[in-house]
Order: sequence, then structure tokens, then C-alpha cells
Amino acid sequence: MTASAQFNRRLAAIMAADAVDYSRLMEEDDRSTVAALDAARRVFRSRIDDNHGRVVDMAGDSIVAVFETVIGAVSAALTIQEEIGLLADALPEHRRMRFRIGVHLGDMIEKPDGTVYGDGVNIAARLQALAEPGGVIVSDAVRGAVKGKVAAAFEDQGEQAVKNIADPVRAWQLQFRDKRLDDRRAPKFARDHDRSSLAVMPFANLSDDAQQAYFVDGVVDDLITALSRIRWFFVIARTSTFTYRGRVVDAKQVGKDLGVRYLLQGSVRKAADRLRITVQLAEAESGRQVWGERFDRGMADIFALQDEITHSVVAAIEPNLRLAEYERARRRPTACLQAYELVLRGWHNVAMGSGRQANDEALADFRRAIALDPDYSAAKALLAWAMQLRKSAFAATPAETDEGVRMAREALADHRDDPITLVAAGWALCFLNARHEEAADAVDRALTLAPDVAGVLNLAGWVRLFGGDAQAATEIFERAMRLSPLDPQMAHLRTGLALANLAADRFADALENARRARRERPDYAQALRPMLYSLVELGRLDEARAVAQRLREETPDFTVAWFRQSAPWKDQAFKERCARALRVAGMPE
Repeated sequence: MTASAQFNRRLAAIMAADAVDYSRLMEEDDRSTVAALDAARRVFRSRIDDNHGRVVDMAGDSIVAVFETVIGAVSAALTIQEEIGLLADALPEHRRMRFRIGVHLGDMIEKPDGTVYGDGVNIAARLQALAEPGGVIVSDAVRGAVKGKVAAAFEDQGEQAVKNIADPVRAWQLQFRDKRLDDRRAPKFARDHDRSSLAVMPFANLSDDAQQAYFVDGVVDDLITALSRIRWFFVIARTSTFTYRGRVVDAKQVGKDLGVRYLLQGSVRKAADRLRITVQLAEAESGRQVWGERFDRGMADIFALQDEITHSVVAAIEPNLRLAEYERARRRPTACLQAYELVLRGWHNVAMGSGRQANDEALADFRRAIALDPDYSAAKALLAWAMQLRKSAFAATPAETDEGVRMAREALADHRDDPITLVAAGWALCFLNARHEEAADAVDRALTLAPDVAGVLNLAGWVRLFGGDAQAATEIFERAMRLSPLDPQMAHLRTGLALANLAADRFADALENARRARRERPDYAQALRPMLYSLVELGRLDEARAVAQRLREETPDFTVAWFRQSAPWKDQAFKERCARALRVAGMPE
């Protein structure tokens, strides 16, 4: 066989990508940069594979891939920039990793080992260099092949002379919904107010059985989660809107309280195997009904019904919003309705209940759901979360801890598209077994899928905190508070923020947030810990000893030894500082 016969020359869609400011990021913080690059590479691999592409090279901070179709290459580029932008939003501005992407349709030479060469590859690389951070540049050949077939507009960049290519290449900058892809460089908090903002209020339970309230709440939860995955919406978390449960509300006042333009209200009537859901969308300022609908279905259609409601709400608020994006966000948790109901009830006990009885009931419901549907990954992840709570209450046996870790890993192995599954399993792995890397991977994916769900942000913040990134944790906790200003879990959020302040040596801020957490929930003993640590760091030892006395009274099983063995801090030096503070304040060894 001749040497030339070993090469395959063909036409292909080629993607080239490169990280922006990689050298600066590495110089400032090499570990965080490598972690961010690894997370970005996972996004590239996943979306390239989803669009029938193949990664050719991932040397250094660059990526080269080839695709079977041009539409696949452009779709992958758009989705990659969206998801990497969401990952970056959880970090401070100066630590955000952005990529430039170029896409070209041209000749290439492919060797038997899969490597590629030729003008087509070179042009894609040169186009990449012309892109803005977070942007995509394509050649004229690509534009001609995909125009009208992808959800993007094209801005002419003119003829571009590119190195080592004889003829100029006409380049086009992709625009996403009439916005440049790199608009993520603006602070995300500022952009929230530009989006249509929505509060999904608790639906009224009109069923004869008052015990079915958890089922009604679950319908609303799924609706909030699906809407929150669509980044054009700003959706207030259910934990804030549910504070209005059972109250006659004034739309204008609720709109002011929560800072939203629209309210979604409704009722659910469940009788035998039939379900009727009535939904109304109202403008908060005027109280004017924008849209209303009634859905009558058999219970077997519950998941299709939830999808139909969400589609209708999207169409009513933003007619030009791409419903195709929502299709990616849809999830069908299980085909077994009984298992679904058990998980909704167990989830209610985990999120809202307190005490050993609520935890026991939640674990029982999750185990029954898994027995009915062994592939139900959300049930496994929530069981692991419930086991984390059990351990934090000093009640988990070693066997139960092992069960929680096993369920979390099974959930992550089975399911990668549900943010609650991802973040609950990740948090459980972090707390139960200090598996920081596995937890961080799960959290990265959850934040990509659901950047606006306060419950996801809450647990993600704790994973970031225990993983040693106090700055990222601070950003995440503060965003969760903005999303859910009336959150019943505010004490948990503020305690996390207090610990993040403490890790950043902002002792006065830590003390203030710990005290605010305690005021939010006077029985929340965990808030006493950062309060004690802060007082010791500030040299206010008499006050620290008084806090230690309250901590001993409220959590008699909490000792220095338990803390050193069980608290999953990756930063061992910080952990020892906390242990020292406990001793100084007089906590038992």
C-alpha cells in the first residue's frame, strides 16, 4: 500500500476552539484553571458527541473536532458556548474561562489514527482566532449550508486574510436571538432584570383528599424546574412563592414583594384516576389576565400534561422564545406514577420537614419508590440527600452512610439531565464521603442545566464551600438569596455564606450573617458554629464561650472529635482553625 493510500481526503465540517487568557488564568490560580478547563472539556465532549461529531484533539487549552454535518457543528458550537457561559457565571468575572470557536466546511486529510490535516483545519483555526470571547465565527461555506436551519443570525465580518491561506475567507459572526453570544461578560445579576420574570404561586388543592397536597406541590415544582431551565426566564424559587400558600394574594403586591412581572396561579382537582388543572397567567402590575387554560387528563398522562402546561406558559410570555430549547429541558422522571408520588412526598419531608420522624418517613418513601422502579435515579439521589441529613443529625450508622454513598453514585451513573438528581447526589457524596471531585462534577452539570433554581444553588454553594472555593460559594449563595428572597431555607443559605466569609477571613461579615441566620430561624443550631468561629477570630472570647454553651445545649452530640472526623472540608488548614476555635471556646473534645 502506498503512503497516499493510507490517507482519506474528504469534505468535513471542522470546529476549532481555544480558551481566552489561559496563560493569565494559569498564572493566577493554576488549580482552579485546570478544574475549569476540565469542566469545559466535558461540555465540549458531550455536545460534540450529541451532534454526531468526533473530538480529534484536546491538546493544552485548544479543541479540534470534525462533524458528519455542518448543522451538527454549528448546533454544537452554539450549545457549547451557552453551557460554558453558564458554568462561568458561577465564578468571579476575572476567573471566568471563555472560549473562541471557529467553524469551517472544507477539505481535510484524515490519517488512519484519526488525526486530521489540511487547509480546512487551518481555516477553522484562523476563524477561531477572529471570534470574540464567548463567540462563534463561521466561514461563508458554513453560513450557506445552515442559514435558516439553526436558531442564529449572522453578522457579516467581511473578507478576512488568514495566515498561510492564499485567498481571503469571508467570515460571519453568529448571533443568538439577536444578541451576541459574549453578552455573558456582563454581570449576570444585571441581566436578570432584562428577562421576563415569573413567580409560580402555590396551586390550590381542590381534591377531596387534603393529604394530596404534596402531589399538587409536586406538579408546581416540576413546572418551576422546567421553566427555570430556560435562561430567558427569571423564575422565583418555589420556597419563596410557597410562603403565600393558603393566602388570598394581591397580584400587584406580590409582584412588588418578589420583583416579578408575571404571576402564574392555578388549582388542581384530583378525583379517582382523573386530573383537572386550571392555570392563569396574570400581569402583576395590573392584575390583568394574560392567558388561561384548563387541562383535563387521565392520571396516566400526568407527565405529558406538565409538558403541555409549560409549553403554553412559554408561548404566552415570550412568543418568540425558542421552544426547541425547552425540549432539551423536558424530563420524564419515571413511568411509574406510584413511585413518582412517593418521591414527591419524600422530597417534601427532606426539604421542609425536620426531626427524626420526617427523615424516617422520607427514607421509607424513597426506598419504596426504588423498589417499584429500580432505575429511578431521582429517588436514589434524594435518598442519599436524606442520609446526609441523618448523618448531620448524628443519627446515621456506618451501614446507612454506605447506602447513601452507593445510592448517590448509582444516581449519577444513571442520570445526567436532572439538576435536582445531580446536585442532591453531589452534595451527599461531598458530605457523606468527602468526594469533592465527584461532587464538583455533578454540581457543574446541575448549574448548567438549572442556573436559576435556588434549591440547586443552595446545595451547589455548600459543595463549592467544602471543596475549598469560598469565592465561588459566596457568589452562589448570594444569587440563591436573590432568586428566593423569602426562602424558608434562608438560615441554611446564610450559614453557608457565613462560613464562606470566614474562609475568606471576612470575620465581621461572617458574624453578621451567622447572627442573621439565627434570627431567621432561632432553632437552627448550625448557625451557632460560624458565629463561634468568628467570635474567636475577632478575639471576643467571652461571647464565643457563651455561644459554645448554647451549642452544647442544643447539640449535645457535637464535639471537636466529631467535627474533625465528619466535617468534609477539603482545606485541612481551615478545618484545623475551626477545631482550634471550638477548643478555645470550651467545646468538649
